[in-house]
Formats: sequence, C-alpha cells, structure tokens
Amino acid sequence: MLIAFASTDGVTVNQHFGWSKSFELYRVSAESAEYVKTLDSSEDEIADEHEKLAYKISSIKEADILYCSAIGPTASKMVLASKIYPVRSGENDRIDETITKLQELLLGNPPPWLLRIVHTSKENAI
Repeated sequence: MLIAFASTDGVTVNQHFGWSKSFELYRVSAESAEYVKTLDSSEDEIADEHEKLAYKISSIKEADILYCSAIGPTASKMVLASKIYPVRSGENDRIDETITKLQELLLGNPPPWLLRIVHTSKENAI
C-alpha cells in the first residue's frame, strides 16, 4: 500500500494536511518499506478553501493512507471520499517509527480499517 506523510523535512510527520507543501510517499507492506517520491502540493495561489483541499487531495491521489499532524473535518471527509484514509499522528512523530508501528499492526492483529485498506489498495489495481 502507498502512504503519504505530511512533512517539511522528510523525517517527521509535522504538517497540517491543508498547509503541507509536500508529502513523502512510501510503499509499505508488513515486511518492507521503501521511499517512492516526494509529492509536490506547493501551489498556494488557490483562494477558495474547497478548491485548495481538492488540489491537496489530487496531489496525494496515489496514496491509500495519509498521515498528518492535523486535518480539519471538511478535509477529512473529502480525503475519505477520495478513498484515502486520513490518520492524525502525534506532533513530530518520526516517519520511520510510524512505518514500523504500522508494520507491527500488519504482522499482528490488524484493525478492520487497515485490513480493508490492504485488500483494496490502489496499488493492487495497477
């Protein structure tokens, strides 16, 4: 599955979804994790809030899961409607540690939301 992390430094999850200028995209399975690319979402000339959110979502459209430090209720609903599962992480959680925790969940007894994502991953449709 593909996971986008809202980050300013490529190391920590430290950005609000709507304010993030870029997202780090990783391919993650129970056994492996690899950096894929940085997704640019730096267009800041969009005044309309709904259009801005739609733009941010389009920049992470490949992702199955989004980790960010904060996300508003409207954005969260729009992200979910795009078949991306938003997860709010702790402020400055490390990306590598977040991936490790997710892998531990996958190897153990994954919650239903995570099992659903594993089985419906956009990557499986490619």
